[in-house]
Amino acid sequence: MSQAAGNVFVVVAPSGAGKSSLVNAVLEQDPTLCLSVSATTRAPRSGETDGKDYRFVSKAEFAALQQNHQLLEWAEVHGNFYGTPRDQIDQAIHQGRDVLLEIDWQGARQVKRLFTQTIGIFILPPSIQTLEQRLQLRGQDSQEVIAGRIQAANEEISHAPECEYVIINQDFRIALAELTEVIAVARLRYGSQSARNKALFASLGLGT
Repeated sequence: MSQAAGNVFVVVAPSGAGKSSLVNAVLEQDPTLCLSVSATTRAPRSGETDGKDYRFVSKAEFAALQQNHQLLEWAEVHGNFYGTPRDQIDQAIHQGRDVLLEIDWQGARQVKRLFTQTIGIFILPPSIQTLEQRLQLRGQDSQEVIAGRIQAANEEISHAPECEYVIINQDFRIALAELTEVIAVARLRYGSQSARNKALFASLGLGT
């Protein structure tokens, strides 16, 4: 199957590694990128907006999305359900827009099975100690929840080899530059370029 004009990027990281901050920063730099808004059954955190950060739904609403095959992927994380509505992604990539997905390793694995050209980017913390400090400073979770997230981080990190790129978020400025570079390089892949420039490739006798 030929590649769609848009690319799909999955950004994976343990909680507290800075994934959301990096994704938000790269979206500010490049308005042509489209962020896939995940559905979740967890309660909104302070400052989060429905429809922007997440689509906050009940467990019954989430189950309906599953039953109607409207989710590209879904997973249970820390007792809550997360999923990616498929229709927005299909529409964006066929319009030539690149899509970013912030998901866990289980979701990334499912997306890669459905979209074989998906680019996986794993965000690593400089250390587990730094990860714990960031979670503490965030001030959004109880000590019990933080302990659970640290325990889960080791499992999440073990799946880093499933991604094509790994960024170590020690210096945010450097990590952001590296994320930007990965996106730029992916856009230059043969499949992506030929899908975006069909007329030119045809005039040069190149296949798509």
